[in-house]
Amino acid sequence: MPSELHAEAAPVPAGLLRRLGAILYDSLLVFAVLAVPTGLGVAFTGAVLIPAEVGWFAYLFRAVQILMVAVFFGYFWTRRGQTIGMLAWRLRITRSDGGPLGRRDSLQRLAAVGVLLLPFACGDWLFFSRWSERPWRWIAIGTSLAPLIGSYLWVWIDRERLSWHDRLSGTRIWLLAKRG
Repeated sequence: MPSELHAEAAPVPAGLLRRLGAILYDSLLVFAVLAVPTGLGVAFTGAVLIPAEVGWFAYLFRAVQILMVAVFFGYFWTRRGQTIGMLAWRLRITRSDGGPLGRRDSLQRLAAVGVLLLPFACGDWLFFSRWSERPWRWIAIGTSLAPLIGSYLWVWIDRERLSWHDRLSGTRIWLLAKRG
């Protein structure tokens, strides 16, 4: 295991609340990073970046956004083993054997999360945008997010505090010891 992990005791897997805290921090940063190309895209097209307004460009733009998010997480996971949010919440990601993540490991983790988000992505594309009735739309969105939500809630049940995407990708999130 990495040397920064609780040197005096066995490494401690990260709990759900710390993971969610790091996700909140990282989400703010990712939204800020995505705001730049979104602003440029709207300025370039002069329209809202949805298929009804700009056609195929909207799909290209969504692909660019997904690529930017993948590069963001892949860069931090492979360089430091921590995103900015993980740094703030004293978390580190490693392979199951304790080694640092490589590009392939990072892609596997992103793919595992992508699989859990697939029902939401397909539902958004096929159904949700056509449902204007609020209760049914929100029920459908919540149901489609169930695999991802379930993956995180599983951390409370799992003996090793692993989410489904931790298991699928062969990665672990550790709580780092306090410095000083």
